[in-house]
Amino acid sequence: MTRLWDKGTPLDERILKFTAGEDHRLDERLVKYDVRASIAHARMLGEQSLLTPEDCAAICTGLETLGIQHANGEWSIQLEQEDVHSALEQRLITMIGPAGGRVHLGRSRNDQVLAALRLYIRDAAKILANGANEVANELDGITERQGTLPLPGYTHMQPAMPSSVALWAEGFAAELRDDAVGLAGAVRRADLNPLGSAAGYGVPGLPLDREATREALAFSRTQEPVTAVQLSRGKAEASLIFELTLLLGDLGRLASDLLLFYTEEFAFIALPDEMTTGSSIMPQKRNPDVLELVRSAQAVTTAALMETLTITTKLTSGYQRDLQRLKAPLFRSIDLADETLAIVAHILHGVRFRSEKIELSEELFATERANKLVVQEGIPFREAYQRIAAMLKRQRDN
Repeated sequence: MTRLWDKGTPLDERILKFTAGEDHRLDERLVKYDVRASIAHARMLGEQSLLTPEDCAAICTGLETLGIQHANGEWSIQLEQEDVHSALEQRLITMIGPAGGRVHLGRSRNDQVLAALRLYIRDAAKILANGANEVANELDGITERQGTLPLPGYTHMQPAMPSSVALWAEGFAAELRDDAVGLAGAVRRADLNPLGSAAGYGVPGLPLDREATREALAFSRTQEPVTAVQLSRGKAEASLIFELTLLLGDLGRLASDLLLFYTEEFAFIALPDEMTTGSSIMPQKRNPDVLELVRSAQAVTTAALMETLTITTKLTSGYQRDLQRLKAPLFRSIDLADETLAIVAHILHGVRFRSEKIELSEELFATERANKLVVQEGIPFREAYQRIAAMLKRQRDN
């Protein structure tokens, strides 16, 4: 099979398997984005008289058809093709003839993959931000249904002050909406047009119009100078994974609270039986496994963030094949975050706080009592603090 870089010498099969790795599988999600970027590039070539109108039309129509066929499951990327770029170009040539070989004029796989990746990151960040807001909306639903119920508030895992279901839910909802804002901001580094930078040093001898492809793909600006494009590799990926790590941290703390509340000792909440699993040995058990997996999810993206950062550490300027390994931790993080958001929204819809099991001890109101003494008697807060503490000690001793 002829690859984009082939020069007549067959590639050793073991070298192919190692260097291509899982790229052909990972790139399946990039097909529609590579189609969009390739069409934008082809139209720019046509506008610059580097493609005839007939070839440009054939290329664009062919790419659109290939995109539809892929979405319908009619073809997939094979190991021998290495990646989405070779797969599309080979199929395009088969479909429309030699004109398909003109689509690669003025570009490299380096700027080609970055264009597709950045378009994908923009879409993924938007979807994930919507997911975070959906979880926040489910928390709002809990507030509407049971927000007035009291809850003990804890510090250091000890009863501290009175709280409520509304305060508990609203706190997490606020942080998840903040995570959505963070995800929206994370696309800044992905919102730069890399097309025209080719392998990192531009395209000498061709009058490319980088602004035309920027406008066609709605990038905020064109990345300049061309040498900065490869130096920026990994930054957009790390920015998004970092925000996903913060998001999954919030979901993990939410899960930790629910796991505590679901224990027999607390019993603050009930979960539908269909959302819990059973024990293979203990007939009485209902296990909130799903929340335990939510709690552990941040560990995956934390590792992915470290993986992403260390891939680019100490690389010299220009493209290096190491950068191919950035896709796996990025896609892994996006998929896990998307799945986790969806399942948490589903779980929250089934959560019910058990008012009959929630009690607030008198000691939870100690701070309020101290504050009332200050207001009523005009004494310093520290004196009021000591008086209330002494009173509570006497009550415990008796």
